[in-house]
Amino acid sequence: MGFALNTTENVTAMPSIPIPSWSSPLMEKVYHLGLRPGDIAETILTVGDPERVKRISRHFDSMEVQAGKREFVAHTGRIGQKRLTVLSTGMDRTISTLPSTRLDALVNFDFDRRTIRESLTTLRLIRLGTSGAIQEDLDPGALVISRFGIGLDNLMHYYQFQNTLRESELWEALQEFLSYHFTLPTAPYVFEGNGPLAESLGKGLEQGITLTSPGFYGPQGRQLRAPVRFGGAELDQLRHFRFGAYRITNFEMETSALFGLARLLGHEAISCNVILGNRIKKTFVDDPYAVVDRMIELQLERIAAL
Repeated sequence: MGFALNTTENVTAMPSIPIPSWSSPLMEKVYHLGLRPGDIAETILTVGDPERVKRISRHFDSMEVQAGKREFVAHTGRIGQKRLTVLSTGMDRTISTLPSTRLDALVNFDFDRRTIRESLTTLRLIRLGTSGAIQEDLDPGALVISRFGIGLDNLMHYYQFQNTLRESELWEALQEFLSYHFTLPTAPYVFEGNGPLAESLGKGLEQGITLTSPGFYGPQGRQLRAPVRFGGAELDQLRHFRFGAYRITNFEMETSALFGLARLLGHEAISCNVILGNRIKKTFVDDPYAVVDRMIELQLERIAAL
């Protein structure tokens, strides 16, 4: 029923705890992001590249907030009556988990009393990212909705969680598959994205399982000079894995952690990636900016209708 560490048995809920010292009382802004409570919408689009924030916010009808610190850039505005925030999170799940926690604090902590609010707010977290495909029929430029994220990092093993039945079934199916093929250099974990969001944003698009790696080179099977334990042969085998109607479609560095932390914090999360390269056919998109813009335009229209 999942990895042995993934248990919440005998865990006591803590309704009120002090807020850690990562808020700035002088500036009344949450640390790292430079945002105040009220600066963010309940629907938040996350992107890895800070430059992608303005490629999205240029479609806003009005702008309310522009903030930035380090790699974290945030714009809040409206499309029609729909209030949206776009936030860059950095390139991998190590950095991207930080804003997830900060965003939750902005809506669910009382900064005056320094306690958790009694009434909690559920955020919609929608990743608009880029990715590589491991299925031969997924051409560069295709859009993929992640129904599940498989984490090849160890991040969520530091949290207490209980997988759903479907997640446990996927985890067990993956373990059985791997037992016949190869051993991963890490203990994977599994989280499912939000079903209703996947249905709303995924109409007519490929929907599958996303591998989330803890790095760009060795963890994604790329070898320059340093030898790797996880390479092209393993990726080729993983593309044959199936779980019901879903197959492993793509890999990147953010989705599984986004899904996992959203689940733990009571938020809704989904991930949409545009395929920039196909690792099997060794093909790459001609104009990355054009296909990213196409994804943005399609999903903004759908998100505005949520």
